[in-house]
Amino acid sequence: MFDLNLPTLISRIFVLLTAFAVHEFAHAWTADRFGDPTPRDNGRLTLNPMAHLDPMGSLMLIVVGFGWAKPVPVNPQALARRSSAAMMWVSLAGPASNFIMAIIASIPFQLGLVSAFIAFTNTSGILPSLDKLLWEFVYINLLLMLFNLIPLAPLDGEKILYYLLPVSGQRVMDNIRPYGPMILLAVIFLGPLLGFNVLGSVIGPPLTALMSVLVG
Repeated sequence: MFDLNLPTLISRIFVLLTAFAVHEFAHAWTADRFGDPTPRDNGRLTLNPMAHLDPMGSLMLIVVGFGWAKPVPVNPQALARRSSAAMMWVSLAGPASNFIMAIIASIPFQLGLVSAFIAFTNTSGILPSLDKLLWEFVYINLLLMLFNLIPLAPLDGEKILYYLLPVSGQRVMDNIRPYGPMILLAVIFLGPLLGFNVLGSVIGPPLTALMSVLVG
């Protein structure tokens, strides 16, 4: 994970400027379509990555291959006036955009084109090779998708699951929600220090399976 050679850093910066921007734009665009002007009013209905990047989350992605962007502000009341499912769809749009990007970036692997393009790739050791760039792009997009689908606030998965649960389950999630960020931080940072990587155990198997399907 701490592979900080220059080609890897360039690959991660490329992912940072695209995957995060598209993910957050997908949230903003979907909310706008459901009649919530909040993202537009806050300048988030754009693919300009500078509108979406979080300094610490960006640094984490570049250094360790894992990070986050600034959440898109939305008005739940405005969304609910259009549809009871609006918040769920807004939340799902971000992870779905990561999955779509991963699929698109995997097409050269699926068609066997990556090896054919390597001859035209810069081999100076400064720029990433085409296969390295595409592999990193697929990997991080899948990682972002799976991470955001974890059903803990403030992640997208919490809002998606909330809509799908019966009222009794929603009450349980209402009680857990205030502690979600603290639980998430403990899982990410304290777990590995204590000798158990819960996050890796949850995300690792589906991530490995999806990478095997998409890039072999």
